[in-house]
Amino acid sequence: MKFNEIATVAGKPGLYKVLKPTRGGVILESLDEKKGKLVVGTNHRVSILGEISMYTMTEEGASPLEDIMKKIEKEFNGDLGLEADADADELKAFLKHILPDYDEDKVYPSDIKKLVAWYGIIKKHVPEVLLDNEKEESKEEKTE
Repeated sequence: MKFNEIATVAGKPGLYKVLKPTRGGVILESLDEKKGKLVVGTNHRVSILGEISMYTMTEEGASPLEDIMKKIEKEFNGDLGLEADADADELKAFLKHILPDYDEDKVYPSDIKKLVAWYGIIKKHVPEVLLDNEKEESKEEKTE
């Protein structure tokens, strides 16, 4: 699975695996133990994780969520030392450690909460997407 196959739906908690498109929307499967299926239409706002980024003060202006999560994995290996419901100062300090040049005016504590919560879901249910591409490619070559 890749970041482009994981989605979030506005107003619904958790993350979803994109199964296949339909005429009026897309079929999603929750990334949890229940594996519940959900059909979302065009009236729902579905965001693909591979297309989400966080504002930075760099020349590019943003850093892709995938890069941020891989950096978190590399640095903490699943043990963040904080939960998504931590206070705003802790969350900001955590993101400042991972992404020192993030834009503090545009990135809100609620955004950092989502990052931490989504990282936890991905780490638990699809940890392979957090591996570096080089490691992933070498695994694929060995299986072929």
